[in-house]
Amino acid sequence: MLTFRGGAAALLVALTGLFTLFTPTARAQDPAGVILNLDMTLSREGVLEVTERVTVPPGEQFTMSLPLRVQISEDSERRFAVTDIETTGPGTAQVAGDLFTIEAGPGESTFRYSVQNTVSDAEGSQVFRWFGVLNVDIAEIHATLISPSFEMGIVECLLGPIGSTRPCAQVRIEPDGVLYLDQTNLRKGESVDLTLQIPPGTVASNADISGPGDSPFAITGPVLVAFALLLAASAGLAGYIVWARRQTAAAEPAQPLVHAEGRTQFSSPAGLLPGEAGVLLDGHADTTDIAATVVDLAVRNYLWIGRIGETQWRMIRVNPADEQLRPYERAVYDALLPAGTHEVTVADLSAPGRLPIESLRHTMLTDAVERGAFIDPSRRRIPLWLGGALIVLGAGVTVAAALLSGHALVGIAIVIAGAALLAAQRFLPARTAYGRSLTGQVRGLQQGLEQVNSAQIPAGDRELVFSRGLPYMIVWSRADNWVRTFRDIDPSADDDPGLYWFGGFEGDRDLHRFAGHFPYFITAVEGVFSAR
Repeated sequence: MLTFRGGAAALLVALTGLFTLFTPTARAQDPAGVILNLDMTLSREGVLEVTERVTVPPGEQFTMSLPLRVQISEDSERRFAVTDIETTGPGTAQVAGDLFTIEAGPGESTFRYSVQNTVSDAEGSQVFRWFGVLNVDIAEIHATLISPSFEMGIVECLLGPIGSTRPCAQVRIEPDGVLYLDQTNLRKGESVDLTLQIPPGTVASNADISGPGDSPFAITGPVLVAFALLLAASAGLAGYIVWARRQTAAAEPAQPLVHAEGRTQFSSPAGLLPGEAGVLLDGHADTTDIAATVVDLAVRNYLWIGRIGETQWRMIRVNPADEQLRPYERAVYDALLPAGTHEVTVADLSAPGRLPIESLRHTMLTDAVERGAFIDPSRRRIPLWLGGALIVLGAGVTVAAALLSGHALVGIAIVIAGAALLAAQRFLPARTAYGRSLTGQVRGLQQGLEQVNSAQIPAGDRELVFSRGLPYMIVWSRADNWVRTFRDIDPSADDDPGLYWFGGFEGDRDLHRFAGHFPYFITAVEGVFSAR
């Protein structure tokens, strides 16, 4: 409806100001008091064009104030604008802040102005309503109103004190569609309540009303849809992350010992290497994984490790790197013994810059990606780029919506979606389905090695089984337990004194001294591969 009342919709404040806020400084002493003549036209643009003639008796002053910002509820307000002000005679009219003020001295003054933002719609019709309470005595009011439609009907016209009104005696609409209102001797405190109905779409709707539903950050239908989609997407993403991270195959203890033809050999599932197993377990290539690879290279006869006193060791080239080595193993081998180098001490390796530590880590991770165990890092960065793009897009949508169309919380929902992607990126699985299967096998191998007892193995095979299993136990920090399990074996039972890959204890008939010495060696090797 087109309503001229602050709480309803349209011209209430504009027209109420015309009838209710007059405050002359002295009351007329005879019927020839303040006389108002109002000619009003409601244009198709929804602008109320007013010509107001005020006649003030000698010795009196007239003041009218029309508020341009009107609080219509606790959290809503109506805004008007008055433009195109013209004045003739002794009166003045101006807009100052949120007030439109007319002042007139004795004599006749004419004011012309336009009231903007006066029209709003309702279902099925538009309603034009005047309502207000007179603050002063008015001798006479003569008003006319013309709208674009002659199909204007009087719904109600009431006069008198609020709660005790009477029907207007002199209000009519002529056949040509012009409304006439003539009233005399209106007293302070009386109200004027006029409601007219015109066909829907007669004038443009331009009311400027702000409230809880009009804020650009209000909760609207599009906002609810956006947040519903955000909630669904977040739940889906969280569900996927939980599902994917639980897809690692259940760890069944794997049997690391193969018995055949009276011999016992060590076997890792799917040919998994110690360094590779360490990367699969935690998704990182750390110093323990590299140190385990060094020991594995010695166990497989590419290196020989010799003791020099109690706290120093050397590594000697035994066999050159060949096609049996994986790329990351070759990188570790070449880092220890570059071309032309036959041996190196652990002290030499500790020199700053001697070892390309970050390059070795990168090579180990790249090897896992190339084998299909890990997702390519470039693919894992897609959520990072997408999350950043959503944050930028959401910020732009928020600003544009706040300035133009409302629904600014849609942009906030997009920003939250981007932030959620950035936060979720670190929890997205790094392993492929194949990688998760391998990880399950690594854990099964870990459990299987924990169950090995040296008594299960023929005396002549114990040294080799011990040596092949040791690098894996280094990876999951159980080397001490592994050495303790085998410390009573005789390393010369294979007719070769001492451990074949670690020198310094050739005369021993057990591994007791080696068990006390080895932790210092592995700690020193891990130390040289620590990032500096």
